[in-house]
Amino acid sequence: MKELDEVIGRVRDWRLGWQERTKLQRIDLYSRGTLAGLPWVFLVSWGLLPLLPVLGEGPVPAGLALAFFTVNVAQCVLSNRNLGAAFAHHRGVEPYPRRRLRLPAALLAVLTGLLVALAAVGDLKDAGLALLVLDVPLAFALPYVLLVPVRTYLLQCAIFTAALVGLLAAVGVPGGLLFGAALSMLVVILLVLSSVRPSAWSLSVMWQAEEARDMQARLAVAEERLRFGRDMHDVLGRNLSVIALKSELAVELAQRGNPAAMDQMVEVQRIARASQQEVRDVVRGYREADLPTELMGARGVLQAAGITVTVEGADGPAGIGAPAAVQAALGWVVRETATNVLRHGDPRHCWIRLARTRDAVVLEVENDGAGAMDPLGGGGPGEGGGSGDGGGSGLAGLRERLGAFGGTLSAGPAGDDLFRVTATVPLTPSRPQPDGRPAPAALPEER
Repeated sequence: MKELDEVIGRVRDWRLGWQERTKLQRIDLYSRGTLAGLPWVFLVSWGLLPLLPVLGEGPVPAGLALAFFTVNVAQCVLSNRNLGAAFAHHRGVEPYPRRRLRLPAALLAVLTGLLVALAAVGDLKDAGLALLVLDVPLAFALPYVLLVPVRTYLLQCAIFTAALVGLLAAVGVPGGLLFGAALSMLVVILLVLSSVRPSAWSLSVMWQAEEARDMQARLAVAEERLRFGRDMHDVLGRNLSVIALKSELAVELAQRGNPAAMDQMVEVQRIARASQQEVRDVVRGYREADLPTELMGARGVLQAAGITVTVEGADGPAGIGAPAAVQAALGWVVRETATNVLRHGDPRHCWIRLARTRDAVVLEVENDGAGAMDPLGGGGPGEGGGSGDGGGSGLAGLRERLGAFGGTLSAGPAGDDLFRVTATVPLTPSRPQPDGRPAPAALPEER
């Protein structure tokens, strides 16, 4: 029973790992897994079925058949091990160590020799020889086709085909079978070329697009940081220069015993306090969420990351008629959801819908990259789906802000791989809190 529980646990871990992958990672894993399973499929068809009749022809043919199958299995194992490194080489991530080709090349030579020996001493059927010829180079060629240019691959395959056909002719294989062997080699060469190279090219293009999307998002963040730096410089640069000059003047006047030094220090104090207030205003502009600004910011950041954004609303944020504090609370919802969809999700489209009912304002943020992760760092769907001890504080923080107005927040899957966050804020004053205090009329300012 314990062993069964361990197997079930491993299966669940694998399923969880699959769900946590992005769509691109799933495509990558599926493509690599398909190519890795290809030599094993043909091992038990092309490489095994023709050998079964040979096993009853005597000890020598049977030994050659078993040796051929064993070496073929080893070649398939090496092919799977080298396939990932070959993909990395093809993408230009890291060079492929050429020494890893020595053993597969040696096994290919051994397989070729065993095939020629089987053709000489065994009673291979016409179709059996053709199938074995198909299977001999397949496992070796799967990673190798990604390591060399197409022209080099075709030239070397032609040389190998000529050598194989020549060896088969030397052991007395009839001309018809030689033609079938050459045709089989042509089929397997083109099969590998047409299946592996396009898959690798598609994955390379998708990964390059993903890297470009990440770079665009980072550039958008860097640009926002530069803008903040410029604003701070504009606010403090001039005032600090004036403070420095007036401080020097006050020192000189004080050294001379001039009472005007006191006036200069009073002016320095006034400018310092004014600068402090200006800095607070600048920081408050970044920390306070304004709904129209947050909608434009979310659209810009998500579009920079390659996500199509659709904002729907009858008259836009200015026309919903909600108090400024309510719009600020909804602006926090837009900011938090957009940031976390970009961080955790893998969407292609994001919809932001704003509507006003008779007594409430409703904001919906929906994306098609739900996966298995709550993009707000919370828990499951519904209003109780997140907590501070879940996986993050975004969902709990938004509920806390909306709760100041009697608002609610729900988050969860919406079907068809969609994830939806819905914020509802009533326009009427909220009821008093359970301890008898009135509900706050505005968002508490962050410290």
